[in-house]
Amino acid sequence: MLCLLIAALLAIRVPVAFAFFGPCLLYMITTDQSLGLALRLVASSTASFPLLAVPLFILLGCIANHAGIADRLFDFALALLGRVRGSLGYVSVGVSLGFSWMSGSAVADAAALGKVEIPAMLRAGYSKPFALGVVGSSSLIAPVMPPSIPAVIYAGLAGVSTGALFAASVVPALLMAVGLCVVVFLWVRRMPNLERTEFSRAQVWVTGRRVIAPMGAPVVILGGILGGYVTPTEAAAVGAAYMAILGFAYRTLHLRDVPKILVEATVTTGAIMLIVASANLLGYVFARERIPQELSEAMLGLSSDATVFLLIVFALSMILGTALDAIAVLTLTVPILQPLALLYDVDPIALGVLMIISQMIGLLTPPVGTVIFVLQAIAKAKMAEVFWGSVPFLVPLMLLCLAIIFWPDAILYLPERLGL
Repeated sequence: MLCLLIAALLAIRVPVAFAFFGPCLLYMITTDQSLGLALRLVASSTASFPLLAVPLFILLGCIANHAGIADRLFDFALALLGRVRGSLGYVSVGVSLGFSWMSGSAVADAAALGKVEIPAMLRAGYSKPFALGVVGSSSLIAPVMPPSIPAVIYAGLAGVSTGALFAASVVPALLMAVGLCVVVFLWVRRMPNLERTEFSRAQVWVTGRRVIAPMGAPVVILGGILGGYVTPTEAAAVGAAYMAILGFAYRTLHLRDVPKILVEATVTTGAIMLIVASANLLGYVFARERIPQELSEAMLGLSSDATVFLLIVFALSMILGTALDAIAVLTLTVPILQPLALLYDVDPIALGVLMIISQMIGLLTPPVGTVIFVLQAIAKAKMAEVFWGSVPFLVPLMLLCLAIIFWPDAILYLPERLGL
């Protein structure tokens, strides 16, 4: 009954946090549970030092967006690749890859880059579905490549090293970019009349100098974390300060922008933390009703093969990702799936990377598809145009998930080499 009530609330577009809170509080009242206990569970869920990295990484992305870093990356990539056939498709992937080191959010990536890239592609003769598909799918790199907000949430819930999860995510994120470039190559072969720009070494030099300092952000953040000099939370604070200094130095950021940036970061953080808190209360209800134990017994009765378990996780994450925010899916499913993963001898780091990539596919899939709505607003397009334009680009992402399922130990190589 509880799950049906939650599903009904979600179906009528009630915000995820309140769709969880309402039924859970009703359950607490009808089962004579203390509402004070519910309050303590909600408060304790966000009182975590690792989760402090979430608002700081969000702040970092907001500062980078307002400081015009995306525009600098776009100008450099276009100068470098403008002569290549289908250049703007590759530029979109490359800029998203570069911006992902600072953003950590697919929505922020799509909003910041879509305003520049989609009009540029339409003017150059690219089809609208292609422009929407490549921008939307490229934005999914941001939540996978460190610093990844979903990775911070997963690490806090699963009790694993954030640095190890960051390290394990680097290669899959790079493979996502490669896979998207392959789709661009195949698609632009059917567009013979695309505009190109002449290659200019002087332009490459001028635009290249403008991105040297911003690309120091990944060095500061990842170098500090993987080198063991700072925690992810401290690295997020240093990264936000570094990006703010750049913005003021470039005079693209002004004191009058600070309140707007802080409000934007606060609203986003509040929405995420409300979901985390409500999902923690829902997790308590599930635990009291022994739902995790029953699911464990059902799964083990179905199959003892780890590959089958990972295939089920892949399918479940994609399905839930189409209806719920990725943070909600993680906070809801990790407490249930992680103990199961240990029973199947699946490394929690590999499980985390698989779940994050699987759920990112849901951002471009109706009915929720947050990135779809962002691109709709930017390009004044229909939901169907965004989705069908994205379908070819989702194929390499799904193949990457299958590769992780069948060879989960491969993505653990980098964290092991770094001793994380």
